[in-house]
Amino acid sequence: MAEWSWVAYTVLEVLIAVTCFFGNVLVVCAVCIGIRDSLREPTFCFLVSLAVADLLVGVAAVPLAVLLDGWVSLTPDLCLLLSCVVLVLTQASVLSLLAIAVDRYLRLHMPLRYKTLATQKRTWTAVSVCWTLSCLLGFTPLFGWNNYSSPTPDATNTSSYSVSSSPPCTFLSVITLPFMVYFNFLGCVMAPLLVMTLLYTRIFWNLQGRLKESCPQAQASLLREKRLACSLALVLILFAGCWIPLHLMNCLLLFHGPQAVTQGTLYAGILLSHANSAVNPVVYAYRIPKIQQAYSQIWRRFLLHVNCFHGAKHDRRPRTSSQANHTETCGSGGKTTP
Repeated sequence: MAEWSWVAYTVLEVLIAVTCFFGNVLVVCAVCIGIRDSLREPTFCFLVSLAVADLLVGVAAVPLAVLLDGWVSLTPDLCLLLSCVVLVLTQASVLSLLAIAVDRYLRLHMPLRYKTLATQKRTWTAVSVCWTLSCLLGFTPLFGWNNYSSPTPDATNTSSYSVSSSPPCTFLSVITLPFMVYFNFLGCVMAPLLVMTLLYTRIFWNLQGRLKESCPQAQASLLREKRLACSLALVLILFAGCWIPLHLMNCLLLFHGPQAVTQGTLYAGILLSHANSAVNPVVYAYRIPKIQQAYSQIWRRFLLHVNCFHGAKHDRRPRTSSQANHTETCGSGGKTTP
């Protein structure tokens, strides 16, 4: 790829990484701090899990994607380990989305037993199971399904690879295309996506039927449930739309060889997949009212602290009554009495 194209790719990756980090930190703060008792609701717990996975994409996956493009020479073991981290984070996103779909399905189809089933302890256990499975599935290449064989002790006099003698580390130099297509794409991505599609189809079908039969008083609650389901389904659609093109490129590479996909097209697919983690916080802000309100509260508090900080710089000057009131407001955290 031309030098200017590589520069553009790197700059876009940096922008995506920064957006992923700050956007998803805001989501975690909004849910954990801005929404009262939100962590008692399973859906928001799973949203936090998804936001953490998206945040780690910005912190780890994007830098590794740039690094694992032949820029460094690493031992095959370390190169493989770093490549698997990207797979773990992708899998955590998929399983968090699946957990959200299952939660909404149970809430709608088992309303009487839902509160007894979806306890806070069971919810966090489900989150732990999602991340444990993500690690097991993402680190599968470490157990043998990879592109290199470990050196035997008597193969050479040195008995180990040195970093200087190792070839440049790239993702596909250690992760096999059959693994990415048959195991990761078909087994770990497409299968959960098909299950989620079925669950959301059942959810919307059920909601549509209940809206027609319910009284006006019950319709308001059902409409809120439908709006939230639409928002979460949109997150799922965006995930599929951002990740499937890259997986289809892997299929072309496997069945038709390296000439089937240009390097520029492959980089575009990688950027699109990473951009998904930056888009989710925007979807939450515009589609989920509780998170939207929490965002507003956080920004108001932030602006208040900024104003208080700037006001403190001018504190040496004689204070007027309005400045004194401003100081009292800052000291009370922006809370005023009616």
